[in-house]
Amino acid sequence: MHPQQLQTDPAWSPPEPEVSPAYQPVEVRLDDTDTWTLGRINAWWHAPDGTPWCRLRLIGAAPHWRPYDPERILLLPVYGT
Repeated sequence: MHPQQLQTDPAWSPPEPEVSPAYQPVEVRLDDTDTWTLGRINAWWHAPDGTPWCRLRLIGAAPHWRPYDPERILLLPVYGT
């Protein structure tokens, strides 16, 4: 379930003390074209129901919060092996 504010305000963000900064490269499957693009997660937050949310930055787009969905957001390694 989406936080109520997110349904009406795309600039919504969770309370800053509850946010954990991160740097996680990702590949994201876009909703409208079903193609993959690169981006990064720069913060995590857990909703009261336990659902993980991430602040996602895609190339050429403003950051936005969305529920983490491992089917659509592929975590990439931060360091090579």
